[in-house]
Amino acid sequence: MRQIMTGNEAIARGAWEAGCRVAAAYPGTPSSEILENIAGYDEIDSEWSTNEKVALEVASGASIAGARSLAAMKHVGLNVAADPFFTMSYIGASGGLVVVTADDPGLFSSQNEQDNRWYALHAKTPMLEPSDSQECLDFIKDAFDISERFDAPVLFRVTTRICHSKSVVELGVREDVPVKPYERDPAKRVMTPAAAKARRYILEEREKKLREFSNECSYNKIEWAASRKVGVIASGIGYQHAREAFETEDFSYLKLGFTYPLPDELIRRFAEGVEKIYVVEENEPYIETFVKSLGIACEGRSLLPAVDELNAGIIQSAVLGREAKSGPSAGVLPPPRPPVLCPGCSHRGVFYTLSKEKDIVVSSDIGCYTLGVAPPLSVTDSVICMGASVSAGIGYFKAFSSAQKDAREEKPEKQKKPPKIFSVIGDSTFFHSGVTGLIDAVINKSESALLILDNRTTAMTGHQENPGTGFTIKGDATVRINLRDLCAACGVRPENVRTVDSYDISAVTQAVRDAKASREFFVIIAEQPCALIKDVVRRRAGLRCEVDRDKCIGCKACVKAGCPALSPNDGKVEIDSAMCNGCMICAEICPTGAISRVGEFDE
Repeated sequence: MRQIMTGNEAIARGAWEAGCRVAAAYPGTPSSEILENIAGYDEIDSEWSTNEKVALEVASGASIAGARSLAAMKHVGLNVAADPFFTMSYIGASGGLVVVTADDPGLFSSQNEQDNRWYALHAKTPMLEPSDSQECLDFIKDAFDISERFDAPVLFRVTTRICHSKSVVELGVREDVPVKPYERDPAKRVMTPAAAKARRYILEEREKKLREFSNECSYNKIEWAASRKVGVIASGIGYQHAREAFETEDFSYLKLGFTYPLPDELIRRFAEGVEKIYVVEENEPYIETFVKSLGIACEGRSLLPAVDELNAGIIQSAVLGREAKSGPSAGVLPPPRPPVLCPGCSHRGVFYTLSKEKDIVVSSDIGCYTLGVAPPLSVTDSVICMGASVSAGIGYFKAFSSAQKDAREEKPEKQKKPPKIFSVIGDSTFFHSGVTGLIDAVINKSESALLILDNRTTAMTGHQENPGTGFTIKGDATVRINLRDLCAACGVRPENVRTVDSYDISAVTQAVRDAKASREFFVIIAEQPCALIKDVVRRRAGLRCEVDRDKCIGCKACVKAGCPALSPNDGKVEIDSAMCNGCMICAEICPTGAISRVGEFDE
């Protein structure tokens, strides 16, 4: 049976066909759909984990216990999971263990553009790189076999174009792989320094065997051309781009699918058969560096850009010196579409309130609320990584306090109160990695404030469940972690935890001002579900706001909240009824009462 699938769908299908029993992930583009599709297979026990570290540890435990297991994450997620990843390379795998890393060249939805192929090299783990959806399915099945054969976790590296592009896939049937009988082996699995040192030697021997496998396996293959003058070495999406770029050229190819360890003997044989070699790869010169270490001359990074995605046009221009053919064009450029908070977004009222406050610094986080940096709200001062808003807020407080102390000692007459720090984080991100920062803030007596924007979902990556939603990935009801109770359990005094309605500007304003006045760590939990959750859309379908043009004075105060449903027109303001969900934030802001809500909630 054949079916058109994205790479992510094919990975999920391949895991099912391979007899995978346990799968865990934290959602992150471009990897999110892998677990969403795996959850549709009843034979696989799947979960959205609290974060990527937990996901890999869950999969690792299942592997040690004898079950084929998979953990999936985007590239920065492997940073979070690096601790268990490196150690599992020492421990190995009883049941096959596959770690999917979905890299994001071009930073379409990420805070950096790292190349996770280097993780395989540093952890000494075998790595596979598929170049289309069929290989996603085939390679993931083989990855479990390789993991068990070499007693090692396998890094399965894909990129955005592989994850989201579609191609035809030949489907197979599920292999019934039983869970292996558990055998206790502390010397292999309890990583004390002495045990780890012994395992380190085993890693070196394993790498020799993996290198032999890399040179012999079918994933790495030479495709000779008639002339053999020019050779191209590529893997993953780079191979597809090169094939398209050089479709009219008589070039030979070394297509690499098993990319750690790289096949030294095969590369030498390929190099001997051609006069010139180009290495086509996105981002870092991972393959090129290895080829040059073999004493083989090649060109790659000197011609191709190190930043952003590649495409056939870029490669043609860089290597062949010709201008790429342009595709179909409408003759006009599309208007710019900067990212913006959605109409009715529950975060808007919080950021609008912060934008009106003086002497504050906003340490924000990864999620929809990162968009608080965009005009007209323009309140965000920094975004580092998942959970860092809380910890960085503590650092801000310490630095400003130190500066204040210096000013007090040197020029008391010029001393002024330091700004108040507000750390802004979403509910899912808080569960992911904000809790430890909260504990640190309480224990170390930070006077910063924490704003938890609880929209009852993991919104930016596609509305996945999290510990605060009360449901599992399969839709089963489970315990819903109460944010207020969690903050109190971490040591925040109950009177310093304030719960407000995100749409209630006056309540949010009062909470923010109370937090500014507090000399202790203060938490504000702003609650309203994401406006795009299907049930919320249904319930609010009959609601919208409208403007009384006779009352509107054209002051545009409402527009300063940044809602795309509002726009000036002929000196007044209009509201697009198709976009509006009746949140009433604009009505609260309007000084003349010109905005009102019509319609009723669908109960």
